[in-house]
Amino acid sequence: MVLASLSVLLGLALLLWSADRFVEGAAVTAKHLGMPPLLIGMVIIGFGTSAPEMVVSAIAAFQGNPGLALGNAYGSNITNIALILGLTAIISPIAVHSSVLRKELPILAGVTVFAVVMLLDGELTRMDAWTFLGVFAALVGWTIWQGLRERSDALAGEVAQELDNARMPLRRALLWLGVGLVFLIISSRMLVWGSVEIAHALGVSDLIIGLTIVAVGTSLPELASSIIAARKGEHDLALGNIIGSNLFNTLAVVGIAGAIHPMLVPPEVITRDMMVMGLLTLSLFVIGYGFRGPGRINRIEGLLLLACYVGYTAYLIGTVFGA
Repeated sequence: MVLASLSVLLGLALLLWSADRFVEGAAVTAKHLGMPPLLIGMVIIGFGTSAPEMVVSAIAAFQGNPGLALGNAYGSNITNIALILGLTAIISPIAVHSSVLRKELPILAGVTVFAVVMLLDGELTRMDAWTFLGVFAALVGWTIWQGLRERSDALAGEVAQELDNARMPLRRALLWLGVGLVFLIISSRMLVWGSVEIAHALGVSDLIIGLTIVAVGTSLPELASSIIAARKGEHDLALGNIIGSNLFNTLAVVGIAGAIHPMLVPPEVITRDMMVMGLLTLSLFVIGYGFRGPGRINRIEGLLLLACYVGYTAYLIGTVFGA
């Protein structure tokens, strides 16, 4: 139990460090290769911050821990919206100026509904998994088209500013990209092993561990980048991180895990976790879209989101001790 706890703590710390190096190296490499800033923000940074969820869920699925794989993906989405956006909005209310992000908000809501419908039968088959990955590939294609078409978007300016502050030679960027990826895999294996051992020792399901400890741990890159971006006034970048990450988690992370190991979906995942994720996603669309002008997530709405996270987590803990 002590060794497992140390493995989780060290894995989380190493995960945060390696994910940051991986995303920074990938973003700067993309800049050297001539990729537009908007495309870097939407694809490299937005999806790159979900690399921990992808690696952790893939390893969990490969090792036969489907609850951990699903809990990590959906728990991360809940954490991203309720905890991370809630805290970020409390620190600095988020104003949404990017037209691209306003287009992605309804897409995220639609993708969430699509995921719920696909898993209503209680199974994640390989066919389901490849369908998720196919939709994700189409979405990436649309994202690339948007990034090449709308170069002057507000998000592009914020990403360009961040890239100017992170100048480094291409050789060093490639080094950080490789080092970040290697340690991302190592730290993910440590986190999965420690989490499974703790779950077994406490008699808690892998799903609960995935929804709580692992989900928060793999969302640390989004938490750090969103808070830093908000404090700099880069609100579109803060929200873009969350939207990109949740799209990646819902389609690619679950798709990759299901392609590796088809799995049964516990009923509570659909009736509890995916419903909470769906309601939070719809609320984000309503408050962030801005039907009469630029969207805005104010401090009161941030507090409400944070309260939702606290209530959801308290409920999960209550189910453990009440069992």
